[in-house]
Amino acid sequence: MAKQLGIIIAVILAILGGVVGLSSASAPTLTPDSFLRIHIRANSNDTIDQAVKYQVKDALVNYLTPILAEATTKAEAMELVSKNIDEITEVVCLTLQNYGYNYGAKAELRREEFPTRCYDDVVLESGEYDSLIVELGSGTGNNWWCVVYPPLCFVNANLDGSQNIVYRSKLVEIIKSFFN
Repeated sequence: MAKQLGIIIAVILAILGGVVGLSSASAPTLTPDSFLRIHIRANSNDTIDQAVKYQVKDALVNYLTPILAEATTKAEAMELVSKNIDEITEVVCLTLQNYGYNYGAKAELRREEFPTRCYDDVVLESGEYDSLIVELGSGTGNNWWCVVYPPLCFVNANLDGSQNIVYRSKLVEIIKSFFN
């Protein structure tokens, strides 16, 4: 009985410690030089142009994920994107054509100003970032941006667009640790 009571108290303390740790944790802040971002600008703010922007985003994620899987540094990621910039443009243009849009697109690597943005527990401060810029048509519509390297926007993405989300229970993990 005393051993079971000890386990229960340990579990409760671990849970309370985890909750306190979560509530007081702050997101790490990294410099712009640590990241390669992606920025997709829609042709316009019309509903259909905004919708196709997300189709382009999905096609690019599917295309870039296996290419960038081997990149272990930002420099490697930039080199891989640079080597594949014509193919990236082709993927974007084909996606637009598949949805009936003929206004074309361009893709290029360059430095661009971004506002502060949070991705889960990572804060990217405002500043200039190396970026894969994709402009659909005139590129004057609302945009979508994220991070190519490290792959903050590409995590858990499969080539078919589905998600591999794994749910975990901290309580179950703590209890299992007592029996291992």
